[in-house]
Amino acid sequence: MSGRYINPYTDFGFKYLFGTEPNKDITLELVNALLQGKEVIKSLTLLPTEQLGDTKDDRRSVFDIYCENEQGDKIIIEMQKADQQWFKDRSVYYSSFPIRQQGEKRWNSESHQACLDDRVVTELDEVKGQWRFGLKAVYTIGILDFVFDEDKDDQEYYHHVVKLMDVEKKTVFYDKLTYIYLEMPKFQKTEDELVTMTDKWLYALKHLPDLLERPKALQDRIFKKFFDVAEIAALSKEEYAKYWESEKVYYDNDGAIRTAEAKGLAKGRAEGEAKRAKERLANAKALLDNGVPLEVIVKSLHLTDDEAATLSCP
Repeated sequence: MSGRYINPYTDFGFKYLFGTEPNKDITLELVNALLQGKEVIKSLTLLPTEQLGDTKDDRRSVFDIYCENEQGDKIIIEMQKADQQWFKDRSVYYSSFPIRQQGEKRWNSESHQACLDDRVVTELDEVKGQWRFGLKAVYTIGILDFVFDEDKDDQEYYHHVVKLMDVEKKTVFYDKLTYIYLEMPKFQKTEDELVTMTDKWLYALKHLPDLLERPKALQDRIFKKFFDVAEIAALSKEEYAKYWESEKVYYDNDGAIRTAEAKGLAKGRAEGEAKRAKERLANAKALLDNGVPLEVIVKSLHLTDDEAATLSCP
């Protein structure tokens, strides 16, 4: 299974490459490339990936990677191997955690009473903990190893940027909540076609497990570090054991998905053929009832011997 470089589609591989402190400069470059210049992030701070609900009974969430930029904007990055029925719902649900966490807790009036004397009236609400609803931006980035059903026929559209929109005006209604989805199977650019940093990162992510060396098109400084870090030979014994187990899970799941798809395709074909045979037989009976000779019907509709025998039965 293993080649020269880590498979970023594995759970361990993705978090090792982009979710560790020594590699956060790689994550910074990736995020800036995916934002395509709309925002320029200067620094990133990695945050705990496990997010708890407001009470012990609330559902928790575990992000693949969770970080914030120098302005306090939050960024969630997820690698998603397979399509799931509620994928979009889960994506929106995940984005609610960094939104809700921005609500300030109420100050203890006794312990902070001394501070009130030094504050001006205009700051009083903030000191008391009255949230003014000034939110920081939240970005959710999904790197998907599948395609959306509704866009499966559009092979050129693979980089989705989603915001709240005014439907009538076709303008962005709220610009602090952004979802970026990358349908990786649709990305088919060759090395010679790579122009932007977005192209280069998508190419690197998609082809990394199959590469034997760093492509000539990926000579930017950050890619030198990226490929050095991605060397499987550079892993410690403990890291390699975790990676091997993660890779095994990846290929087991991939095999299960392909088997399910093959079975679904075979079932669909069988059901389609049965439907066509039923329609063909119904048409044949209608022709027979209208006086068309049986031998003409059999030849015209390419009926099987069993179907012809069914028609000839009283």
